[in-house]
Amino acid sequence: MDLYYKWKVYFTFYIRGDVLKNRLEELRKKHGINQEKLANDLGVSRQTIGSLENGRYNPSIVLAFKIARYFGVNIEDVFIYEEIDYGKN
Repeated sequence: MDLYYKWKVYFTFYIRGDVLKNRLEELRKKHGINQEKLANDLGVSRQTIGSLENGRYNPSIVLAFKIARYFGVNIEDVFIYEEIDYGKN
């Protein structure tokens, strides 16, 4: 199921029952950086940053690490993965 929902400052993206949230927009705004600057600094398009922030796109592992290092945080501080347990054994 590929739906996204906004929840507080997190964006939630459902992937086969698992949840990936990100805090990219929150971190970007906290540092006073616009989408264009962040995109240029990371070597991606502004549309990629917008899609990440809106939960329409999940980054490659390389881009996820670049984003985390850019803000000086761990990757888990930007991208939060939650496995949903439906009681399956």
